[in-house]
Amino acid sequence: MKAIKNALLMFVVFSVLLGIIYPVAITGISQVVFPHQANGYLITENEKVIGSELIGQNFTSPYYFHGRPSATVYDSVTSGGSNLGPTNQKLMDEVNERIQQIRIEESLSSNSTVPADLVLSSGSGLEAYIYVESARLQIPRIAKARGFSEAEVENIVEDNVEGWIVGIDTPLVNVLKLNIALDNTRR
Repeated sequence: MKAIKNALLMFVVFSVLLGIIYPVAITGISQVVFPHQANGYLITENEKVIGSELIGQNFTSPYYFHGRPSATVYDSVTSGGSNLGPTNQKLMDEVNERIQQIRIEESLSSNSTVPADLVLSSGSGLEAYIYVESARLQIPRIAKARGFSEAEVENIVEDNVEGWIVGIDTPLVNVLKLNIALDNTRR
């Protein structure tokens, strides 16, 4: 009987300690020390949350940069990849369809190379970044749609290049931040 009481006491003590005190303390410390990160890297415009730096959104308008495709249709609740292997016919058909769509949207010739990050979904299905070269590929379309010069759009891309990420040897741009910068460009 004493062993059961000790076990219950330990259960209660550790439940309170690890289930209440520790999470509240860590949450409080993170809110003070790293509030932007602790709140999910939220991006706000006019005091309204419009997205997170870490979660991609589905931009399809010709006025905006397009990000990586999503296997989960950008649903953060069910994030994940498609789990289709590289020889899976369904995946090959999807990729070929995306390549053709990009060639049409970006007015590319049929033998032009299309960057992989514009046709392959990420492991999470929520990738918020694309390579700078993928953004540059989209500049003529966006410039034409918005009535900007290509140099103006190129400057927006260059202003939004983010630092190197460990394990990735090519600079990246955040698609949401790029599109916000486009919207905030006054002419």
